[in-house]
Amino acid sequence: MNHHNSVRKFGRSATQRKALLNSLARSLVLVGKIETSEAKAKELRSFIEKMITRARKPSLSVTRSIAIAIGDDAEKVMREKVAPKYKDRDGGYTRVIKLPQTRSDASKQAIIELI
Repeated sequence: MNHHNSVRKFGRSATQRKALLNSLARSLVLVGKIETSEAKAKELRSFIEKMITRARKPSLSVTRSIAIAIGDDAEKVMREKVAPKYKDRDGGYTRVIKLPQTRSDASKQAIIELI
């Protein structure tokens, strides 16, 4: 049974999942919109929204934790452009748009973007 398991595992170990989410978050912050599988987009949504909420309150510890997760250049973009944009918003910083399945393997695809 799969009760009370809120984390999608993607067939990866914990460190690989963390690296995957950090990489997807970095791409989303730098580009603003990425296309990935639907499951990865849904998992990334909660990950990046928590990060944006933390980035809205500037402090050294928050800056360092975000820089460790997504890198220094993406952290700078998040602090200077993304976080101020959502200063008055109480959540819901991302949008997941479902796309048709791929023809090759029928995998569900989605676009995740910053609103």
